Amino acid sequence: MNLPEFAVPVIAFVREHEAWAPPIVFLLAFGESLAFIALLVPATVILWGIGALIGVTGIEFWPLWIAASLGAALGDWVSYWLGYHYHERIARMWPLSKDPQLLARGHAFFEKWGIAGVFIGRFFGPLRATVPLAAGACMMPQVSFQIANWTSALLWGAATLGAGAMGVESLQRMGF
Repeated sequence: MNLPEFAVPVIAFVREHEAWAPPIVFLLAFGESLAFIALLVPATVILWGIGALIGVTGIEFWPLWIAASLGAALGDWVSYWLGYHYHERIARMWPLSKDPQLLARGHAFFEKWGIAGVFIGRFFGPLRATVPLAAGACMMPQVSFQIANWTSALLWGAATLGAGAMGVESLQRMGF
């Protein structure tokens, strides 16, 4: 597996120190889902790599899945809160101020899809960080947001870690 340079040390650390895997996965998923941070830290590729460790080491899937799901849901919750609290001012804050179209795309996506947009946005890179922000800025009801947030976080955690785990297992079955 060819990983970006920034991912290799984190994955190597997790392989050497398996007890640190859940807190690291939590922090990566939180950062990947948190507005502003997600735009700077491409954590998904690291999570795929950690998922691959599930298939080749003794790391258990369930604690990592719970950590990824909690981190993702809490990151979106904070993003929603920021949007709810700061409304239009959020677009003038760095790093969103450097790419105003990013938040505008998230807002348009949310306006078009509503609660489904919050759910679907979790699975698409830049939308993951901007749709919850837009949902908050649009004053989406908290309950509706949290339903989409937590259900999508559970599926995203399983899919993100599972992609790496299943990919390695498939390669091993094919003799690689």
